Amino acid sequence: MSTKEFLKSVDTIFDDAAKLLKLPYGLANKIKLANSTYTVRFGVRLKGKIYTFTGYRSVHSEHMEPVKGGIRYASYADQDEVEALAALMSYKCALMEIPFGGSKGALVINPYEWGESDLEKITRRFTQELAKRDLIHPSQNVPAPDMGSGEKEMAWIADEYRRLNPSEITARACVTGKPVNKGGISGRVEATGRGVQFGLREFFRNKNDVILAKLDGSLEGKRVIIQGFGNVGYHAALFLSEEDNAKITTVIERDGVIYNENGINIRDLKNHMIDTGGTLGFEGYNKPNTKFLFNDCEILIPAAMEGVITKENANLVKANLIIEAANGPITYEADKILEQNGVVIIPDMYANAGGVTVSYFEWVKNLTHIRFGRMQRREVENQNLSIIKAVEKMTGKEFPDNLKASVMQGPTELSLVRSGLDDTMRTGYKAMSDRFHSDNRIKSLRMASMVIAIERIAESYVSLGI
Repeated sequence: MSTKEFLKSVDTIFDDAAKLLKLPYGLANKIKLANSTYTVRFGVRLKGKIYTFTGYRSVHSEHMEPVKGGIRYASYADQDEVEALAALMSYKCALMEIPFGGSKGALVINPYEWGESDLEKITRRFTQELAKRDLIHPSQNVPAPDMGSGEKEMAWIADEYRRLNPSEITARACVTGKPVNKGGISGRVEATGRGVQFGLREFFRNKNDVILAKLDGSLEGKRVIIQGFGNVGYHAALFLSEEDNAKITTVIERDGVIYNENGINIRDLKNHMIDTGGTLGFEGYNKPNTKFLFNDCEILIPAAMEGVITKENANLVKANLIIEAANGPITYEADKILEQNGVVIIPDMYANAGGVTVSYFEWVKNLTHIRFGRMQRREVENQNLSIIKAVEKMTGKEFPDNLKASVMQGPTELSLVRSGLDDTMRTGYKAMSDRFHSDNRIKSLRMASMVIAIERIAESYVSLGI
């Protein structure tokens, strides 16, 4: 799927949802269109030569500020893709009740073609170009990692912004997804994958949706296909296999496919890829082949790029349930085919919201200058110890040693982040599922999520007098 088709797909889903709502004249169009998109071209002297790079930053909706959205490093990035992703960020934040507008950025570059020192120079120059236009700013526009970028790029951006604004006390809040020792937050790296896990758990708590997908029970024993084994796909596979006893039978990567009907050891696969640079040589290796996407399974998790499932291959999907860990992996036409075939789809604007949720926690941490748990952890431990002593006194028995430590332990930053993420994913799913089942005009969870998002954004604009 081309980036232009991706944008069209997002807009068409929006149009379908907006028709169900009685919005004031012109408001739907105001919400749908990006407010602004900036293209910057800048030169960097590298290896004695001047190279010119192109970057984008699209601001879709400023109904709430700051606007939020990642910066991807990709050689194929363009304006249409950035605008489509920015729109999804607006809808995602509205659905999950995260107080941000939507934005997205991209640097047209293959990060693997450059050494680390060159990449740092390029990133710092890109930061300068965005910052002087307030496209990076703690209270206006807050980027995060995306495909091709990660913690180190965010650390460079934060440091460069601080250099440009040395008196800005909240400078670290200009970007999220930083390393913990540079103002980041525990649990951010795995947040999107963890959100996928929490989303699936919530799905299986909603029996109406489970029945609709012709499934039963829980995640345990369910066969799962993972398409894309980057940060999101890896963590989702790891948590589902180790904590929920799901069976990851297929992992599809660019350089090969791993298949094992008895379940893949995800940690071993990751370690093998770190040691060798790819999937070749791991037990169950197969050459790259798209047919593995259509293996028998209960759950399919596309966690790579947009446009993986199209009208040409949608009828080949054998999964009962698809959860979109990537943005836009199913085209508009394919979505309709899968819906007709009875496949339940947990949409991207909900499924991969774990990243922006924990980014919100990091932003709050940077603004308050205090790590979560610092004020209350020991107080909670003391209170729990008092309860344990009271129980021991009333019963005349000692509290079991194997339980005492876990009962006494106060909340850490990581446990609070996971708790907040779990609560956000549960609340978001309930709103989406309840709307789906209460309105017979709404035929899918995707449509329900879009209707909720549009309603909430519209309410913000109307309250502003627009």
